Amino acid sequence: MDHLGRLRRLRKTLAQQRLDSLLITHLPNIRYLCGFTGSTGVLLVAENQAVLFTDGRYTAQARAEVKGSRVVIACKPALVAAAEWLTRHKRTFPGKRPRKIGIEGEHLAVAGRTRIAAVLGSDFRLKEAPPIVEQLRMVKDAEEIERIRAAVLLGASLFDVALKTMRPGVREAEAAAEMEYAARRAGAERMSFDTIIASGERSALPHGHASEARIPNQGFVVCDFGVILAGYCSDMTRTVHVGRPSLGARELYEAVREAQRAAVDAVRPGVAVGDIDRAARKLLQKRGLGRFFTHSTGHGVGLEIHEAPRVARGQSELLRPGMVITIEPGAYVPDLGGVRIEDMVVVSGSGCEVLTPTGKELVEL
Repeated sequence: MDHLGRLRRLRKTLAQQRLDSLLITHLPNIRYLCGFTGSTGVLLVAENQAVLFTDGRYTAQARAEVKGSRVVIACKPALVAAAEWLTRHKRTFPGKRPRKIGIEGEHLAVAGRTRIAAVLGSDFRLKEAPPIVEQLRMVKDAEEIERIRAAVLLGASLFDVALKTMRPGVREAEAAAEMEYAARRAGAERMSFDTIIASGERSALPHGHASEARIPNQGFVVCDFGVILAGYCSDMTRTVHVGRPSLGARELYEAVREAQRAAVDAVRPGVAVGDIDRAARKLLQKRGLGRFFTHSTGHGVGLEIHEAPRVARGQSELLRPGMVITIEPGAYVPDLGGVRIEDMVVVSGSGCEVLTPTGKELVEL
């Protein structure tokens, strides 16, 4: 991974934001910038240096993983250690006082901000920075895309496990457990999120978890799952039907499949993510199902399962080559059931590549 290049791009953005440095506390952002995968750390990025603060549990790990940044093993909380380091090195920061230190407002608790402000004193001023690192992370490089592709392929292989496991009378949680066991045996670090198996009436819950309910003799089963492989996430959804589907069930499934196809076809550089959402929503509205589509069409995926950009109504972020997003419209009709179909796609120079290899024809169990 090009950690030095990422740090250079970040420093350029810091200058544009008129920040002397940035205190990074969100662990996925830390991993993105310097490679550290521990559970405790703070990364300080300034104009001429980057310093990772962590504790003694990670001495060997940090020195092995961290690239482009100095490592400081602290005997106190990493956030306090970073603040004290700033006060000791304040003369190295150019410009007039107070020096502006950016913080990740969405990831730093009020208590943490208060604590470091007390350490820094009047020589520094804390300023909530925009999501600078998250914006950098939106566009994946070639190595990231290959890792995501591998995670997608491993995740997709679990659908075959699901098809062999899901039968009337089998508990949803049992089917999910079989998939998760197969994922770990295949090399996944863990699941991207708790596996969703929602059957029968529960398929109409847009985010129903795998419960103790048993799969019924008739009805839809929504299967939403993903894995983490080499730090990167995958995410896919397929909906199957137990027993012979009614005409209404078939029409519901086909409407969602058409909406998903319309959204995928709309993906290309320069298109606003809100327009991708509109493509799916317009199709479902035409089929009289608009009110049953109750969530956004997709989201970015990478080191986290939910990243920018948000593919939703009213969002204006423009797609760029290298962005990886999900396309996952759904419709959830009480007394009939729910259907969701989800692929991951990477934006290319002229359109997109669908990473998810699994077919989308309605499978009957």
